[in-house]
Amino acid sequence: MKTDLFAHKSKSWDMNAKRVKNAEAIAATIVKHISLDRSMHLLDLGAGTGLLSFFLSQKAGKITALDNSPSMLEVFAQKQKEFHCPTEIVEADIMKFSPEERFNGIVSSMTIHHIEDIPALFQKLYDLLLPGGFIALADLNLEDGSFHSDNTGVHHFGFDPEALAQTAKEAGFNEIGIHHASTITKPHRDFEIFLLTGRKSAIYIDKTKTAEPTDANDNTQNRG
Repeated sequence: MKTDLFAHKSKSWDMNAKRVKNAEAIAATIVKHISLDRSMHLLDLGAGTGLLSFFLSQKAGKITALDNSPSMLEVFAQKQKEFHCPTEIVEADIMKFSPEERFNGIVSSMTIHHIEDIPALFQKLYDLLLPGGFIALADLNLEDGSFHSDNTGVHHFGFDPEALAQTAKEAGFNEIGIHHASTITKPHRDFEIFLLTGRKSAIYIDKTKTAEPTDANDNTQNRG
């Protein structure tokens, strides 16, 4: 049986004003760099109690909240009527998540440092998107491990944004951008939060096939 690492935090999660302000700042940065509309179905990776989802619900058509913490999703469920668009709650591990539909965008706030295999994650996110779909993932810049008081379940002490952008590129994403999203101030130091954006190609390209050589004498043109 898996352990819910957030069970002791979930009830008071939204009472932290800095946490709420951070989610609002991340949402504002997403809206600044990604054009959202009511036709879009978003996946909120590591949705938790729904802080990021709430702020984005004013722009999206539907949000699926994915998290592997039942206690955090329980708090989310208690607030569902407050959201500005329909929401669906799914308790699952992202790497085992296999929905029938694909998403217009995948958003995330302070989640991916809890996921061990980042290259595999980006490939999974790419596969979950519709052609032309986007990612908007916010997380910590590299830090010394002091952001969390308890690093249980933390696989990365933040990220080098440029290295993460390269990982996204290798998974197939293009139009990659790195944006400052927020600063979290703690008694001992400040922590910078960045937003990584990227887009899946709108045209399917089979990378396993190579282009056939063109016959110089073939003057046939495709005018379709």
